[in-house]
Amino acid sequence: MIITIVGGGSTFTPGIVKSIALRREELGVDEVRLFDIDETRQYKVSLVVDWILKDMNSPIKLTVTTDEETAYKDSNFIFAQMRVGKYAMREQDEKIPLRHGCVGQETCGCGGLAYGLRTMYPMMKVIDDVEKYAAKDYWILNYSNPAAVVSEACRVLRPHARVINICDMPIAIMEMVGRCLDVPQFTDFDFNYFGLNHFGWFTELTYQGRDLKKEICDYVMEHKTLLPPDVIEKLRAREAVGERHLNSSWIHTWNNVYKVLNLNPEYLPNTYLQYYLLSKDVVEESDPNHTRANEVMETREKDLFEGIDHYIATGEVTAKAFYHGAHGNYIADLASALKNDSKKKFIVIVENKGAIENIASDAMVEVPAYMGKNGPEVVCQGKIGDFYKGLMEQQLASEKLLIQGGIEGSYNKVWKSFTMNKTVPSATVAKAILDDMIIANKEFWPELK
Repeated sequence: MIITIVGGGSTFTPGIVKSIALRREELGVDEVRLFDIDETRQYKVSLVVDWILKDMNSPIKLTVTTDEETAYKDSNFIFAQMRVGKYAMREQDEKIPLRHGCVGQETCGCGGLAYGLRTMYPMMKVIDDVEKYAAKDYWILNYSNPAAVVSEACRVLRPHARVINICDMPIAIMEMVGRCLDVPQFTDFDFNYFGLNHFGWFTELTYQGRDLKKEICDYVMEHKTLLPPDVIEKLRAREAVGERHLNSSWIHTWNNVYKVLNLNPEYLPNTYLQYYLLSKDVVEESDPNHTRANEVMETREKDLFEGIDHYIATGEVTAKAFYHGAHGNYIADLASALKNDSKKKFIVIVENKGAIENIASDAMVEVPAYMGKNGPEVVCQGKIGDFYKGLMEQQLASEKLLIQGGIEGSYNKVWKSFTMNKTVPSATVAKAILDDMIIANKEFWPELK
């Protein structure tokens, strides 16, 4: 059993490998391979990965490579987590729209569309290389953002690839719900959910007969946030929280759940809906000179590589050196469910085909599915209301136009994609952002005419 991690130089890689090692027996994994095009960065990250495996006395073999055949030969699972253009381009994705008064975010709005155009063809190369070298029954579990756009590109360009597109935000929300309500068994919650990636709603959330959706909605209305009590107390005392999803911008995000829920208490929203439903608020709360990309570079990125340098110098690994949590656990648990045919329930991104009854069949939607050896068995969500249908169809049109424009090299279709996006107030603003994005992405985007 071989697992290959594409984007081996990611700050998330050590945590993912730890999650794999903790599940070594249920996964039956013999070897983990790290693959990245940035050899220097990946080598540094691999030092921490190697330390983790040795510290756990794990028999898993570690291979570190920049060669496609070495990476994928006979591999069973490929965990994809590419960041095309790294954090330098993420910074542009966030800051260019903000300069024009629009949401600056790496997966939503114009930033997400820009990132999607950078990632679509590198993702196709991964699929083609995997098809060439990997085990015939391979599964690609794709974390590469923006997942909505990447999954649409996979549907159009590689419709027969064994790809399951996923996002850890729904499970992170469930973890936060568990912390708020003092129910730590969040991986055992039952749920129903519908939407698109970073654009969805929990319609049901239960645990052992408890209606957690009602309880958490009441909690949010009382506390005006989806932050748990211990974090609220730390913030009141002006203490550092020190968690991945609790940096400064994330605190705004968890607080904005209250604003969205107060406007529409019907369902529990995905946190990313703030970018579409509270665009004006988000822009006003943003610092155009210091965005989430800067936060990450100053915290998780800095902590990891300073920790690696400290390890090289002293042989000691500090607690801040790597992040381990829901991100790594989710993808490892999904691989385990596929391998062991467990039929455990996950939220995944799939071609609709009736999962949401009144949304187009070819839409890439995010819904619950039972995961087994043959892939997702989708839990149908029935019809949705016109409010949700309208929002989703506008976003779907934006994403589909983007992929069409990228394939055809059509400036007009990419402009239409930007114009259609709910975070953009007018067609002229869409053009101005697009023209700036073309300059910033000249090394990465297909040529648009």
